[in-house]
Amino acid sequence: MSRIGKLPIPVPDGVDIDFKGTHMTVKGGRGQLELDVHPEMLIKVEEGLITVSRPTEQTRHRALHGLTRSLIANMVEGVSKGFTKDLELVGVGYRASKQGNDLQLNVGYSHPVKYATPEGITIEVPEPVKISVSGYDKELVGRVASQIRKVRPPEPYKGKGIMYKGEKIKRKAGKSGKAATS
Repeated sequence: MSRIGKLPIPVPDGVDIDFKGTHMTVKGGRGQLELDVHPEMLIKVEEGLITVSRPTEQTRHRALHGLTRSLIANMVEGVSKGFTKDLELVGVGYRASKQGNDLQLNVGYSHPVKYATPEGITIEVPEPVKISVSGYDKELVGRVASQIRKVRPPEPYKGKGIMYKGEKIKRKAGKSGKAATS
């Protein structure tokens, strides 16, 4: 039995679950998310709990079991609490700012890079070297943070770039063979 798949999903107050056929809709205070569940997965929506089970022990069903449960749990958590990813800019002169709803990045190029914020995402810049991406869809929050990071990924020689908060960059020695300092 899948350790993740067998856990029931608690539904907090203020979250409405609508499950018809294979289509699930989750509504909450932050928004609404929809998911087409695999038709072979067995889902029970009871008072305050959602349980996911599988019909057989086939490899395909075992793989779908944990995945389906995680997707539904992320939907429930997203519409009730939301998700946040934090990014840090490391480098001399690197900074971020908000211009209207867009994010403007100065990260060592000859021009500032503008990033248009997609719908359902909130980007905040609490400090010029910190960016906070938040929203109710976990997949979209992660994708937006990844796209911002791709503007200037961290490099291993000087450690400059846009990185996730707490991310460690494995440093390289460089051309002269000197040991990299951390």
